[in-house]
Amino acid sequence: MSDVRVIIQRDSEREERVVTTGTTAAELFAGERSVIAARVAGELKDLSYQVQDGETVEGVEISSEDGLNILRHSTAHVMAQAVQELFPEAKLGIGPPVRDGFYYDFDVEKPFTPEDLKAIEKKMQEIQKRGQRFSRRVVTDEAAREELADEPYKLELIGLKGSASHDDGADVEVGAGELTIYDNLDAKTGELCWKDLCRGPHLPTTRNIPAFKLMRNAAAYWRGSEKNPMLQRIYGTAWPSKEELKAHLEFLAEAEKRDHRKLGSELDLFSIPEQIGSGLAVFHPKGGIVRRVMEDYSRRRHEEEGYEFVYTPHATKGKLFETSGHLDWYADGMYPPMQLDEGVDYYLKPMNCPMHNLIFDARGRSYRELPLRLFEFGTVYRYEKSGVVHGLTRARGFTQDDAHIYCTREQMSEELDRTLTFVLNLLRDYGLTDFYLELSTKDPEKFVGSDEAWEEATETLRQVAEKQGLPLVPDPGGAAFYGPKISVQAKDAIGRTWQMSTIQLDFNLPERFDLEYTAADGSKTRPVMIHRALFGSIERFFAVLLEHYAGAFPAWLAPVQAVGIPIGDPHVDHLEKFADAARKQGLRIEVDSSSDRMQKKIRNAQKQKVPFMVIAGDEDMANGAVSFRYRDGSQENGIPVDEAIAKIAKVVEERAQV
Repeated sequence: MSDVRVIIQRDSEREERVVTTGTTAAELFAGERSVIAARVAGELKDLSYQVQDGETVEGVEISSEDGLNILRHSTAHVMAQAVQELFPEAKLGIGPPVRDGFYYDFDVEKPFTPEDLKAIEKKMQEIQKRGQRFSRRVVTDEAAREELADEPYKLELIGLKGSASHDDGADVEVGAGELTIYDNLDAKTGELCWKDLCRGPHLPTTRNIPAFKLMRNAAAYWRGSEKNPMLQRIYGTAWPSKEELKAHLEFLAEAEKRDHRKLGSELDLFSIPEQIGSGLAVFHPKGGIVRRVMEDYSRRRHEEEGYEFVYTPHATKGKLFETSGHLDWYADGMYPPMQLDEGVDYYLKPMNCPMHNLIFDARGRSYRELPLRLFEFGTVYRYEKSGVVHGLTRARGFTQDDAHIYCTREQMSEELDRTLTFVLNLLRDYGLTDFYLELSTKDPEKFVGSDEAWEEATETLRQVAEKQGLPLVPDPGGAAFYGPKISVQAKDAIGRTWQMSTIQLDFNLPERFDLEYTAADGSKTRPVMIHRALFGSIERFFAVLLEHYAGAFPAWLAPVQAVGIPIGDPHVDHLEKFADAARKQGLRIEVDSSSDRMQKKIRNAQKQKVPFMVIAGDEDMANGAVSFRYRDGSQENGIPVDEAIAKIAKVVEERAQV
């Protein structure tokens, strides 16, 4: 046996070690129970991998991103084994890890029931306790087809070798290199218990799965295409410890309480009527108040920043989107054309920018007008597949707070810096404070313009982002076809990250639309264009704030800022006068003069999450005062009427939470 020299990498530390031929990665990390795989030359390997001379080997911790993916994909295999033990006729689809969990698709005669999921989870627990070994085996395409002859979906995947997509999870099964099958082997006898086509890697054994739970099942098209058969998908979650699983389930319960669709119905804010269509919302009066206040405040701040308001139609001739490039690059996301005017194609607009370019180009422009900041609350329409439409956060019709800034090359950096600062400060005004930035760069397969222009635009955005002192995360290939972008990622009250504002630098659309301004020397010069959406869409931002505040909006956004609750009928008139005086100061206040008992009125106001409950009884009337009861149940008594109105007005003006 000869010596093999390897380097063990731990963070920034490197340890050289001499081992014998045949030494496995597991032996290198013996005793380190949190290491469940290895990374060798950038590739993930099972711990059973035999290290080679000169290799650098890094342990993969179960709690790392790669480690979690391996844990969850291994758990997906255990779930698939359990399904086929309980439902032998089930055909296997794909089972990739996803954020916070995993899923596996199955072709079965009947949809799974909640009782089925309980039985599958129980069977998974049995398999986990058996400690079956995950064993990698290289096979030829022909051998794989022979072994998996009864698995039609696996046979299709074998044919995808080298071209499998990450989007539908197929790349967890087959890659560009050799084909492999993972056998689940009995811990004692080595007998084959189950097998699956898979790239791997996997945990050493099923006992290395610390904690898991099945969540739900749903219908899903094979590989995401409506042209393919409908399969049954089971979702699950897996974590490095029972404590982390418990924390995740508690988080999900809290997120469910905050679901904007649920709150939208409970608080009578909006609905998505089936008669109108999926992804197309209507705002009710109370939701309309919240939306109007959001828009009015945004308009005011934009006016202060030197933006000019424009308005554009909802539909246009297709020629406009040929010029912009959207019909080349974005047609799948657009509604089909309407043929009008003797066969001319008209489209519902998916973007506002082409129309803003026409406004810029409607007359000659001078350098003295730049930067020109055009702003619109513009409603757009995008044909999202039914499977991804989700309440207000992924809609088919929505209103963007869209701005396009036209400036000189010299103004570009300063304008981007000013715009990003404005965006962040405005988001803070709405109560979001925890941010990081993401820099999306060119998709090498989907872009227009020169490499030089892209490099300049990307570097400019990078420098502007770094000036904010916030974490900057790369998003390779995530840019739109016309230019790189910075996106503001904001965390909400329970730690979820939402993409908010985007700022995109564009040298290409001004070229495509032949936009020009007259420079100081009289020459015709091409402007630089900055695309900027602050909320992204008003509907989505509304949903984010609704979930962030769990429906308990700060008083300035609340549809009803205060509700008067009389202790008895004789106190109604006192509260009506209070309400009239408050309304004259622009406050939104109602008086509950119903026949309900006082405690019922308080419960109703609490359910509606009203910031101020204004209570009045005999003593309050006698003293020209009212009492406050807050959402948390605390109370403040005997406040003079004028002082009480001033206090509500101050909380509203300061955008404070109570």
